Amino acid sequence: MKQLFTSMLLALAPIYIAAQSTVTGNITDSENGQPLEQVSVYIPQLEKGAVTGADGTYTLKDLPEGSYKLVVAYLGYETHSTTLEIHSGNNTYNYAMTPSAIEIDEVVLSTPFHKLQRENVMKVEQKSIAELKSEGAITLADGITRVPGVTSVSTGVGIGKPVIRGLSFNRVLVYTQGVRLENQQFGGEHGLGVNDAGISSIEVIKGPASLLYGSDALGGVLYLNPESFELPNQTSGDINLNYFTNTLGYGANAGFKTSGEKLKFLVRGAYASNVDYETGDGTGVTNSRFKEADIKTGLAYQATKFKTELRYNYNESNLGIPEEIGVQDNGRDPLLPNQEIATHILSSKSNFFFRKSSLEATLGYILNNRKEFEEHHEHEGEEPAEEEEHEEEEGPALDMDLSTFNYNLQFNPQWGSMTTIFGVQGMHQKNENFGEEVLIPNAITNDFGVLATSHVHFNKSDFQFGLRYDLRSINGEESGIVGDEEYIPSLDKNFNSFNAAVGYRADLTDNILFRLNIATGFRAPNLSELTSNGLHSGANRVEIGNQDLDSEQNVQVDLALEYGNQHIEVYANAFYNNVSDYIYLQPTGEFRDDNPIYVFQQQDAKLYGGEFGFHLHPHPLDWLHLESSFDMVFGELEDKTDLPLIPANRWNNTLRVEWNTAKGTKSKSYAFATVQSVFDQNKVATFETPTSGYSLFNMGFGGEINIFNQLVGFKISGNNLFDKTYISHLSRLKTDGIANIGRNIAFNLSIGL
Repeated sequence: MKQLFTSMLLALAPIYIAAQSTVTGNITDSENGQPLEQVSVYIPQLEKGAVTGADGTYTLKDLPEGSYKLVVAYLGYETHSTTLEIHSGNNTYNYAMTPSAIEIDEVVLSTPFHKLQRENVMKVEQKSIAELKSEGAITLADGITRVPGVTSVSTGVGIGKPVIRGLSFNRVLVYTQGVRLENQQFGGEHGLGVNDAGISSIEVIKGPASLLYGSDALGGVLYLNPESFELPNQTSGDINLNYFTNTLGYGANAGFKTSGEKLKFLVRGAYASNVDYETGDGTGVTNSRFKEADIKTGLAYQATKFKTELRYNYNESNLGIPEEIGVQDNGRDPLLPNQEIATHILSSKSNFFFRKSSLEATLGYILNNRKEFEEHHEHEGEEPAEEEEHEEEEGPALDMDLSTFNYNLQFNPQWGSMTTIFGVQGMHQKNENFGEEVLIPNAITNDFGVLATSHVHFNKSDFQFGLRYDLRSINGEESGIVGDEEYIPSLDKNFNSFNAAVGYRADLTDNILFRLNIATGFRAPNLSELTSNGLHSGANRVEIGNQDLDSEQNVQVDLALEYGNQHIEVYANAFYNNVSDYIYLQPTGEFRDDNPIYVFQQQDAKLYGGEFGFHLHPHPLDWLHLESSFDMVFGELEDKTDLPLIPANRWNNTLRVEWNTAKGTKSKSYAFATVQSVFDQNKVATFETPTSGYSLFNMGFGGEINIFNQLVGFKISGNNLFDKTYISHLSRLKTDGIANIGRNIAFNLSIGL
């Protein structure tokens, strides 16, 4: 079906190829009138851009007629955004940029209106992968914890799942290549399944995004932006090398991309290997080792009124599941138990541009295979040789395939100052078991949703509102024998929900920005919560599902204030989240084969908190930056007991200096020192372990150097430099008293080809 649909779009393309339009202009410095070179001039909706030459001029060719957002960005200057009416023939747009110490303001892609961060009605956090790497992130899951309000449920270093304001797993939706990532995300014992190579940046929507994405976005969205194609008639390549001292981890990725006027191509491959990590006291955490291989490629075609792209990502991870302190060596092959996870992601996105409207069609297919290998249990009467032979021949105890086809069609008419999106989204998903163990049964899930959302722009404010309806059906097969303790009955359930969102942003003064958002969200219970009946080896507990569970439904209020001038920026984000029928695990006090039994239950809950911070960059000392952020979240059930997996409050303070590098480089050199303070977490669920506070000291520096006329980027960062022994509250190893990673020095080299 997907191939047929893509072929139809390509066949229709010539119908929409019409007279071409061009935009040319000159970009200068507003203070001295001098032309600026290497300025990015970009139209996000068309994904067309250019950079200025030595004389400050640029040209954008093969553009359709219509009204589009134009963004002008350059390091050290204030990012400029304007709505440009493009007419047939030649168009001109000149702009004088204002110097600024503030980092480049990026276009938000996770919401449909392509606004700059400061223009967006919803508060969306954005971080580049380069920035996360400069702070020493080992994995993508590790890197996202640098965003205020975002943490990670971790099982060692290689396994982590995002937590947004206290909500995680199926309450946080992950998007990659423009499609929702489906990889059994209910499980905490495996990671995201996406490598950071080939990802340009991440965006985080904090709060219910069901209006835009449907079920599973009740807590927020982690949106991964793939690297862009090269500019027309340009070819480039790069090699990136990483090394981590704590895990003796090495990694490399290499990419190549080339573009003509219409056809574009890119490819990137990556590989990483890590041994067991060491805690602050030098103890190796047995079987926390992991390996990962990844390849991403893309092909695009762009005409005047039509563009389409096809992307493919294959990721293979081999993850050890740490359970206790045992073998102390530097082996790289995971011990038992371990998981082998393979994920294929195929996506296509096609756009048609009309005079006063546009149409976008995004299709995705994901195949996720999850295999779990467990320790061989001796069978009575077996001889040692027989046991060894049996162990070598034993296959995976758990073997699941999850195949998902999803679609997202959006029509965007423009009526004056109002932009509207009408959308249809859906998903067809099939889960199949091939192993001895059945964690969740064979099942088919179907989603269907319709939405409408509008954005109205006024002189100094913006108003956004929308409504959506979703329907989800889940049909699961019977598993096991009636009467056995691991029997799972058949399942036939339907869930539906209406959701709405309304938001307002205003420039109260030239320096003060105000945002208010009220949104509802929902999450249908997943297969694990409805049908589980078995041991989760990573959690060392038996989980039993409940087919009587209802959908979770929430209402969240977000309030944000920002103040900024040439010397300082201050922000305060507060939220209150009321969740009806919150699903959680509760121990029964009983055991199965020495493993505690937990059952899924429901109760109303509330979460509240926020993020607060400032950024000082005193003029004219623009090279000096002092940044501070504090984030907190509290969660409790209706019976006044605390929610599980609520992150501890954090306070980060960073001193950063920047200076210009040698002529010909495109970035600044930098050095930083950070103190990360994490507070005690004593507000815990009845079965949870409280954790003590700790402080970590991090430092780093980086930049670009010119070696034999070749630019080489470098980053060196040290995390936990004082080798502190500590346990994160969201570590799944804390119940066994296993500490987090000790001192780690990260080295990164980037070589352009």
